[in-house]
Amino acid sequence: MKVHFIAIGGSAMHNLALALHSKGYQISGSDDEIFEPSKSRLSSKGLLPEKFGWTPDKINDTLDYIILGMHARPDNPELLRAQELGLKVYSYPEFIYEQCKTKTRVAIAGSHGKTSITAMILHVLHFHKMDCDFMVGAQLEGFDTMVQLTDHNEFVLLEADEYLSSPIDLRPKFLHYKPNIALISGISWDHYNVFPTYEDYYHQFDLFISSMESGGALIYNKEDNEVVKVTEANCHEIKKFAYGMPDYIVKDGEVSLPTPEGDVELSIFGRHNMNNLDGARWICNQMGLTDAQFYEAIPTFKGASNRLECVKKSERLNVYRDFAHAPSKVSATVNAVRENFPKAKFIACFELHTFSSLNIEFMDQYKGSLAAADKPMVYFNPDVVAHKKLPSLSVDAVQQKFNEPGLEVFENNQKLLQRIKEELASNEKVILLVMSSGNFDGIDWTNL
Repeated sequence: MKVHFIAIGGSAMHNLALALHSKGYQISGSDDEIFEPSKSRLSSKGLLPEKFGWTPDKINDTLDYIILGMHARPDNPELLRAQELGLKVYSYPEFIYEQCKTKTRVAIAGSHGKTSITAMILHVLHFHKMDCDFMVGAQLEGFDTMVQLTDHNEFVLLEADEYLSSPIDLRPKFLHYKPNIALISGISWDHYNVFPTYEDYYHQFDLFISSMESGGALIYNKEDNEVVKVTEANCHEIKKFAYGMPDYIVKDGEVSLPTPEGDVELSIFGRHNMNNLDGARWICNQMGLTDAQFYEAIPTFKGASNRLECVKKSERLNVYRDFAHAPSKVSATVNAVRENFPKAKFIACFELHTFSSLNIEFMDQYKGSLAAADKPMVYFNPDVVAHKKLPSLSVDAVQQKFNEPGLEVFENNQKLLQRIKEELASNEKVILLVMSSGNFDGIDWTNL
């Protein structure tokens, strides 16, 4: 099969390209920009485009189909050429469903926690040598690619995102999967650019439940009132099981979980991760693993890349990096670090990078999200605001919207870095948490 990827550099897109390449597909692709690690990973398999940009000449009738990424635009010249030739154009969630429609589909959804829960499940399955197909949005230790599609596995485990599928398919990705087993971790308004009201956003999760196969099993977070509300109100013929917050112990920065098999020492921390862990346990049960098998495997789970990932650790400084960008994610991550390090000096640094976070009308949602930090800091790049064609932001406007005592706001990443270094000059123990779906315009947090 010959497959061309329009916008091959995306996180899920490049992993899918690598997975199909490993199955023997002939893969080509284009993109106007590709960043690390996608760039190196595509290059290692000979799949990196020779030059950046769109080349309609690559699109011809020898291709079996096109996979279209969300990064492309509806008037993309390669897409227009494919439509002119009558080629089949898939979004990547639509394509994954076509590959997996005969399997038992397990979908992990929610405004926050879905990557971590999917990663926990995959880790436990891998520990017990239980193979399954999968698609997850973050790199995990021990896995070459984060998409696997086989012809023989019974289960496929999917991180089920509520964002749009492609520029010409404006349905949420998770509505394609039609899961037999699903989990909803939380509902907190996000993606303001495509769901301009909370009601629009909330409604997508009702549609997700209704899209499940009849007789399936929904695992839902009873700690989240919005999840409980949408689950209880939906009358689709499925089984429903609630999960919650397990008992856990925090002592000297270490976390353990009391279980029937004894206390289990964990490598992860934070209330939200303990809640995620209980949801992952329920899904593993549905996939045939016992609680004892789950507790045997979970101590070696160190987290997914960019999810409360420790990137530097010394006697005086711990640096944690997290993908948090939505208000609920930022709040949960900040509170987790504070809980685990109650006495240390705590700097929380958040980059406004997404369309929603940079929108002044949405920014009220972040009020209080950094309250647990001793030194809250926010960074944004005015050039990114302009690139997203949003109204310009000012430091004063951001400070007013966050309404956080002591908040410092920066438009220059070097001034931000210098301010952090000033805070590191004392001899006290410092915990630095950096949160973004971007990269703070290239700051190397391991070299402070």
